Amino acid sequence: MKRITLTLFSLLLTTLMLAQEFNLSAEIRPRFESKHGYKTLADVDQSAANAISQRTRLNFNFKQDNIKLGVSLQNVRLWGENSTLTKSDVHGTALHEAWAEAVISDKFSMKVGRQEIIYDDHRIFGSLGWAQQARSHDAFIFKFRPAAAHKIDVGFAYNGVSTALYGIQHKNFQYAHYNGKFDKLGVSFLALNLGKEFLDTDEKQKVGYIQTVGPRFTYKVGDLNLNAATYLQMGEVNTTKTNALYYTFNASYKVMDGLSFGLGFEHLSGNTQDPDNTNTDNKAFTPFFGTNHKFNGWMDYFYVGNHGGSVGLNDLNATIAYKNGKFSAKLIPHMFSAAAPVYNNTTGDKMNASLGTEIDFVMGYAISKGVKVNVGYSQMFATDTMVDIKGGNKDENSNWGWVMFTFKPKLFSYKATK
Repeated sequence: MKRITLTLFSLLLTTLMLAQEFNLSAEIRPRFESKHGYKTLADVDQSAANAISQRTRLNFNFKQDNIKLGVSLQNVRLWGENSTLTKSDVHGTALHEAWAEAVISDKFSMKVGRQEIIYDDHRIFGSLGWAQQARSHDAFIFKFRPAAAHKIDVGFAYNGVSTALYGIQHKNFQYAHYNGKFDKLGVSFLALNLGKEFLDTDEKQKVGYIQTVGPRFTYKVGDLNLNAATYLQMGEVNTTKTNALYYTFNASYKVMDGLSFGLGFEHLSGNTQDPDNTNTDNKAFTPFFGTNHKFNGWMDYFYVGNHGGSVGLNDLNATIAYKNGKFSAKLIPHMFSAAAPVYNNTTGDKMNASLGTEIDFVMGYAISKGVKVNVGYSQMFATDTMVDIKGGNKDENSNWGWVMFTFKPKLFSYKATK
């Protein structure tokens, strides 16, 4: 232990001698969850599942001349999965991020390595920060900043061994993203080409491609904030053509200091269950790399490892948000319905499109600098159509509650004086 300590101290001292800027921070985030009907409806006599998970991170950020480095060590565990006398973790410690960036000029840089990719509202590219493991990519990104209000990123990824994502294999991707500010108007545009692996009829591995293309707009006037986005998905994988659509409209208004109201609608197209349908195109929109827990209810009934290739979703939602000093709270009801026709699995009869209503509530309090506590509760009120799609029992009490503490201390910070 003494040798390890001396080695780390020597490494830190050497880093400080070389660095213009160096920051060392940490995160410890334990979360208790009680799940009874989380992701799918609870069944008869089903007991709640209670568990505590924890994310632990150590973050290094380094800058020297025109080079930036970022490394994030991460351990994710479930309390009790390791014996009190364990010699090693079940999951061990992994690199969440490990990237380097070359700043070639004030307008151009290149970033390569394991990194989070986040754009706009996290819908297409997001960090999935709620999940204890979060999401990061092995990617190469060219960053171009022609002016202070305009940003252009072009990114590439290639996986030697395909990575499973919600049951979908992806081999590579290429994308371009633009974001511009025009006074009160913000404009973004994303074009993503995603390569997915499949086996052809001769059992040979091939790659098909799906494109996701579309704009997003934001507008702020006084206390009113508006945003809207739409994306088209197209392409072909293993003779199946994709022809899918996404759009959303959202508005929020600050009534007074600390209190705001919001209203939103989101549509993700889906595949019909009509037995007489002869169209074999895939019309189900897939938000491949989005922070999907952020959308469509926090109980994760849709697009969080599930609901892919299904009947799509319409989500009409409202938000009441309050913040006063260290305290904050949100209440968000969702009204869900299928975006494509649903037919009963047993009778074959067409069903009502309504899937049900979910109510999400969360409170947060900043105990001190770098220490927060959040408490949440969600309740699902499902319909027969939800049962037909998801299974379970709509008369059971499907709910989810959680308590999470977040500790984010800044352990060390150094900046060389000129």
